[in-house]
Amino acid sequence: MAKEKEIDLSIPPPAGDPLTQQPPPRAQQQLQIDDSKVIACYANFCRVTGTPEELIVDFGLNPQPVGIPTQPIPVTQRIITNFYTAKRMLHALQLTVQRHEATFGVLEIDVQRRVRPGLVQGQPQQR
Repeated sequence: MAKEKEIDLSIPPPAGDPLTQQPPPRAQQQLQIDDSKVIACYANFCRVTGTPEELIVDFGLNPQPVGIPTQPIPVTQRIITNFYTAKRMLHALQLTVQRHEATFGVLEIDVQRRVRPGLVQGQPQQR
């Protein structure tokens, strides 16, 4: 039997305008993070301020989370970042909260709507 020749029938990509061609997808790179020196703290209060160039986010612990605090809230941590990083952080937080709510239900951020009647201001709970 005679050996058949293999013929390449693939079509080469068009040599069109480089501005209209899509760039090849980039490979995902894994970031290496060293969190051995991280200091964790809990916060139930935040204040956001800033300048045209920077965003300032202060975190603290409000000892009286229901009602108007009667004593100053101590701010213990501050993050100062640019608006590009703040926007990326906003996106990451939104995705994380959406996943949490999809799993556990909608988070009610109005404290008054979360409190059961009768538990506010030491009133006895009705049964």
